[in-house]
Amino acid sequence: MGRVRIACVKYLNTSPLVEGLDKLSDIGLMPSAPSGIAGMVRQGEADIGLASVVDAAGGGLAMLPAGMIGCDGPTLTVRLFSRVPLGEVRKVHADTDSHTSVALCRVLLKRLYGNRVGVEAFEAGGGGSWPDVVLLIGDKVVTGAPPMDDYPHQLDLGEAWKGLTGLPFVYAVWMCRAERAEEPAILRAAALLDRQRRHNRTRLDWIVSAQAARHGWPEELAARYLGSLLRYDVGPREREAVGRFFEMAAEDGLVDSSEARWVEPVGAA
Repeated sequence: MGRVRIACVKYLNTSPLVEGLDKLSDIGLMPSAPSGIAGMVRQGEADIGLASVVDAAGGGLAMLPAGMIGCDGPTLTVRLFSRVPLGEVRKVHADTDSHTSVALCRVLLKRLYGNRVGVEAFEAGGGGSWPDVVLLIGDKVVTGAPPMDDYPHQLDLGEAWKGLTGLPFVYAVWMCRAERAEEPAILRAAALLDRQRRHNRTRLDWIVSAQAARHGWPEELAARYLGSLLRYDVGPREREAVGRFFEMAAEDGLVDSSEARWVEPVGAA
């Protein structure tokens, strides 16, 4: 096998995971939309992908504990905006870039407010009017959010999950096809991803200065976001959180099964 094809997202929040990977001769990066990455891995178009975690529920994909996008409290960039009180929400217009955020929104609204909500796809920045209730993720929450004065009711999904469960939340994680989880090339690539994440942790200030303006973020806010709000290391509490989320999503009929598979171990390259 030649270069390992790795699908990933080019948001600011992925920089601590992917910065520098393009310099590695064994890896070929494939920038993609979050919602399409799991499909690319399943169909063999990519060997590994930073995929929306809910796409691993029920098998077929295996999660590699080499890095994640998560939080342990407020996320900042996964936010529900509503003109009506949250207890009255019945339909959410959702930025469908992330399957996980849409499922999490439905899980939270049911448990916090008793709402079973419908979801309608919405493309932020498409030039139309803003709907009464909209879920946005990623850089758009900072660079292209609706007028705050129009939306008195807001919910940071990471903060709400933490309040509900006491656990961190995992939005995306490196994944491969389950049947390839023990292949030497996959394990070597996972070790490289793990090593790059650790290296990037030591140069986060440089990453912020290099990437903040490129993504339209104020540098001070980007430093707080990447350095304090987000989490990138997969540990026991993060695995527990994934299991709890899958159970809730399965209970609500959002996934077929709460089964999850993690690959072990991911060692240093």
